[in-house]
Amino acid sequence: QVQLVESGGGLVQVGGSLRLSCAVAGITFSNYPMAWFRQAPGKEERDFVAAISWSGDTTFYADSVKGRFTISRDSAKNTVYLQINTLKPDDTAVYYCNAAHIYNYPTVTPMFDQWGQGTQVTVSS
Repeated sequence: QVQLVESGGGLVQVGGSLRLSCAVAGITFSNYPMAWFRQAPGKEERDFVAAISWSGDTTFYADSVKGRFTISRDSAKNTVYLQINTLKPDDTAVYYCNAAHIYNYPTVTPMFDQWGQGTQVTVSS
């Protein structure tokens, strides 16, 4: 059973930066594309943010975060990262990671039903 543990969120001012981490266990991490999703306040669904191929060679981004967010992975640590820069109030959300179906990009969907607890990012103006 996959286990996902997100961390690194916090309260930051507009224009600030954060680096989110997601530690993955229970699967062969290097075999799976990974993605970040986020759930904004008052919304039921999680929206796709960024994804990375199993090899790390290819990345995908939602239009709203292109040029500001960078996804990466470290297979030695079974961890996927999201560097988020130039934060905006609309980036306020709980951020989650999951393995993902990426080959129908821009439609990227989570692979597993299990989710971690997420990490809260709050951007103050």
